[in-house]
Amino acid sequence: MPSKTAHKPIIFALNSNKPLAKKISEVSGMPLGNATINHFSDGEIKISIDESIRGDDVYIIQSLSDPVNDNLMELLIMIDAVRRTSSHAINVVIPYYGYSRSDCKAKSREPITAKLIASFLQNSSVDRVIAFDLHAAQIQGFFDIPVDHLQSDKLVSDYLYEHHLNQDAVVVAPDHNGVGRARNVADRLDLPIAIVDNRQPDDSDHVPDSVIGDVKGKNAIIVDDMIVTGRKMKVSAAALKKAGANKIYVAATHPVFSEAVKDNLSDDNIEQVIVTDSIVIPKKYQMKKISVISVGNLIGEALKLIQENKSTHVLF
Repeated sequence: MPSKTAHKPIIFALNSNKPLAKKISEVSGMPLGNATINHFSDGEIKISIDESIRGDDVYIIQSLSDPVNDNLMELLIMIDAVRRTSSHAINVVIPYYGYSRSDCKAKSREPITAKLIASFLQNSSVDRVIAFDLHAAQIQGFFDIPVDHLQSDKLVSDYLYEHHLNQDAVVVAPDHNGVGRARNVADRLDLPIAIVDNRQPDDSDHVPDSVIGDVKGKNAIIVDDMIVTGRKMKVSAAALKKAGANKIYVAATHPVFSEAVKDNLSDDNIEQVIVTDSIVIPKKYQMKKISVISVGNLIGEALKLIQENKSTHVLF
């Protein structure tokens, strides 16, 4: 009987998150390939693959994080390089899918950039996309190729349980858009949920007047998919404190940190911030109260299952 893994798998790590790529390689048992990536002074990118990958199943790992456009172009150029080497399959692993917040037209004459990224990848002859905790699940529908959407619910829930943060706690959505994500974590931990009734999300200094659900005297765990400036977490924590919450924890998948995030997350109302290593946290944004969960095991196990033509459902 022919083997299901007749084509040799190989991983290529681009510049966005090499530490995570190394963990994925160790867990999956797939070797890291050799490639040279140069950025010229005018911003152009040159890539060369330094070994034969003819007939191989190639996995390219790249988060579309800061610098987003450079990382996107690295990915597209690498895909083109791989396509021209007669590889068997091109699989793109995107731990953080940049531009994912532009997933619909919120008002007239706006682009749907998340769909544009999907079109770039498909038109580059990618065979499969492995994404992690997309901002909106419907982004999967922007592709006409297989998409494996891995999620952080189990990782976050396991961390909270192992560190006893689920005791006398309530899971909180920082706005109405995050209710589904909060409910998934709450269901795993058998906890109630609450919602910060934020009706002015564009006003970064506005503290919502009410919280839907009972948080008085309980520890609150704010769950979201990303942190950018940290202002949403700061105002949510203030609203929860007004409602009588005890200790407040923040759990978000992607640390898409930018200016002001350190000041906002340093807020005394926030006890601890839990994120994943889908994005490398720059040294200037690192803080003692930030705890990082690795997604290397989850993605590595997913790649093994995909390579063996098995369902990734067991990971959830």
